Amino acid sequence: MARPSLIELEAVLAIVRHGSFRAAALDLGLSTTALSHAVGKLERQLGVRLLNRTTRSVSLTDAGRSFVEQVGPALGAIQGAMDTARAQQETPSGTLRINAFPTGAREILAPLILAFLRRHPRVHIDLVTEGRLVDVVAAGFDLGLRGADLVPADTIALPLGPPRRFAVAASPAHLDRHGLPRLPQDLLAHPCIRVRLPNGALYRWRFEKAGQDVQIDVQGPITLDEASLSRLAALDGVGIGYFMEPDIREDLAAGRLVQVLQDWTPALPPLCLYYPSRRHASAAFQAFIAMARDFATKRADQPGTRLGSASARSPAASQRRSPT
Repeated sequence: MARPSLIELEAVLAIVRHGSFRAAALDLGLSTTALSHAVGKLERQLGVRLLNRTTRSVSLTDAGRSFVEQVGPALGAIQGAMDTARAQQETPSGTLRINAFPTGAREILAPLILAFLRRHPRVHIDLVTEGRLVDVVAAGFDLGLRGADLVPADTIALPLGPPRRFAVAASPAHLDRHGLPRLPQDLLAHPCIRVRLPNGALYRWRFEKAGQDVQIDVQGPITLDEASLSRLAALDGVGIGYFMEPDIREDLAAGRLVQVLQDWTPALPPLCLYYPSRRHASAAFQAFIAMARDFATKRADQPGTRLGSASARSPAASQRRSPT
């Protein structure tokens, strides 16, 4: 059996509300003939008369009165939900879910995400960080954040900055005791902070120079699976650590850590936001993308930086070599 449409339900409620077909038709923007046809169609679908009508008046039947009492609140809830959806299209509000790997999340949290929340206080951001690569659509996320080489080909990618780099670093006191490594192989004689990947495997530190690719299975007194813990261990002088450069940038600038083997740490693809095509994106989503583009432009304009020049690598290779 065919289901009644919203306009047919609204027709009956409008007639009851106004007490006449003419006033109800004006309210709904219909002709009186179209309104009468809508009511007649609904009554045929239900198999019961809802309205008693003459040339002078209109009133509810008993069945019509029971119908309106039940349908009225439900239709009001539907209209309220539609108004809420329209409001989210006009004013940034609601929730945006973002999936990111931890280092990338740390890099954009303050300058992009927190700045966005200050500008749009009616928006809630649900940021989930994890090392594994997920299907953002299947997992219910609005956006993903990964290196450009891990962005799915069927999504839209927005580069957020210049190519990134790894950084090998230790405290000044540690290097005073053990000396400076000149080549990656020298690390085999140094205490190092080992890295465990999300899949449980130990990460082999990767280096590259002049086409020479070297992977070192370092040894040391501790194995950690979180970059912030590795940073604390390095600051305490436990050993040499292998980091994403943004995670220790302030420590390097302040002299708390000293970077080594700079000429052996290759560039990585730039950080990217990515998302499926959104034909009817919410106002919150559109505002976040606009602010992300502005953020990327400002980073590109900083001296000595440029967007997206790193060579792409296969996702499998990137996951094998990334410690964060």
